[in-house]
Amino acid sequence: MTSGWGWSALFLLGAYHGMNPGMGWLFAVALGMQENSTRAVYRSLVPITAGHALAIGAVILLAGVVQIVLPLRYIKIAVAGALLSLGAYRIVRSRHLRWGGMQVGFRDLTIWSFLMASAHGAGLMVLPVVLAMRAAPAGHHMHTFADPMTGVWATLVHTLGYLTLTAAVALVVYQKLGLALLHKAWFNLDLVWAIALVVTGLIALTM
Repeated sequence: MTSGWGWSALFLLGAYHGMNPGMGWLFAVALGMQENSTRAVYRSLVPITAGHALAIGAVILLAGVVQIVLPLRYIKIAVAGALLSLGAYRIVRSRHLRWGGMQVGFRDLTIWSFLMASAHGAGLMVLPVVLAMRAAPAGHHMHTFADPMTGVWATLVHTLGYLTLTAAVALVVYQKLGLALLHKAWFNLDLVWAIALVVTGLIALTM
């Protein structure tokens, strides 16, 4: 995987995560409607994005630490197994984590976003791309995964993609469409997400 493809894949994965209502934009819209304010939508995006970034960064950091003592191929197998297991679980039993009430502050919303991203396996989904970048030949002129800055940049690029789509969808739904659209044009995004986890796990096994 070349440098360009790696960073593009991280950004697109962030955008894909941002499309999922369970990952933040639905909460942002609900808070905006509760306060009848577009500013509330913007305000909520800060902790929601921060929580998502923390979930991604934590998984990348953990993988970097484990890599010190385990060969790369073992980490790939472990990541693929976790993705397949989580995807299968969500296909069989799809449930969201619940948070008590809509009156939440910055800290609570950050924690909620962190838990939701972790429960959805967002960090695990990013790892195959980062591992592929780690395995790329030195001639591609990129930092190795062992370099902490690679993990930092990977988290930032992914988060930028996530924030871009989350903000766009939240604002369009709040200002133009309204939550009523979700009752008319809803489909099972949890099932789509679960299938995506399984597919990503299979791809990770073949890398």
